[in-house]
Parts: sequence; structure tokens; C-alpha cells
Amino acid sequence: MDNQIPFNEAMFTLASGWQTAWLYWMSFAITVTPLVLIFSKATRLDAVIVFLTNLAMFAGMSWVYDQMGYVRLLGIVHVILWTPLLIYLFLRAKNGEMPLPCRLAMWMFAATLAVSLVFDYTDVVRYLLGERDSMI
Repeated sequence: MDNQIPFNEAMFTLASGWQTAWLYWMSFAITVTPLVLIFSKATRLDAVIVFLTNLAMFAGMSWVYDQMGYVRLLGIVHVILWTPLLIYLFLRAKNGEMPLPCRLAMWMFAATLAVSLVFDYTDVVRYLLGERDSMI
């Protein structure tokens, strides 16, 4: 099983070109979004929600990787955790009272999640349809 390779190395083994850039962008967005949101009283709870959801996502992805290796089903963790987070952030950014930088950070992260979820839903469906081999 390919889970003998650390998970973060396995991710970058698969990635090339734009995929590597996307992984760096996601890492940036995951890190910066709660840092921007924490500085406004109006979005501190949002910062905690984003941070805890991403912490759970990292733990979940590591657990699935340890159990199954680098397979398309890894996307299920994003589907389960990021779908409700995307809806929450969309509603907050659309209707919430907050400073403009916080609203922009929410929209940026929501857009990032939306793009990622397109890939994740596709991967999960492909796994369920039988593509169960390692992606490495």
C-alpha cells in the first residue's frame, strides 16, 4: 500500500504543473483565511469554525490515507466537511455584517472550496464506480 509514503509527499508525488500550484494555493487559503477572520470581532467565530473544520479535514484525510492509501475516496473527507462549510461561508459572506477584508477572505476561500469540491465529488463518484487503484 502506498501509505508508507507520508501523506503530504504522496499529494505532491501526484501533482504536476498547475496541480502543484493549486495545492500551494489551497494551503495558502486554508492558512490565511482564519488569520484574516480572527482580527475582526464580527468574524472571530467564523475563524474558529474555518480553523476547526480544516483541522478535522487534515485528521480525516490522514486517517483515510492510513486506512486505504492514496485513492480517490480521499475526497470524501472534503465532501463531508467542506460542503457545509462552503454553504456556511457563502451565507455569511452574502448576509453578514463584517469588514470588507473579512468578506473578501470568505469569498476567496468559498471559491477555493467550490473548485476543490468539484474535483472531490468527481473523485468520490469515480471511486464508487470502480476506480479504486492507488493514484500514485
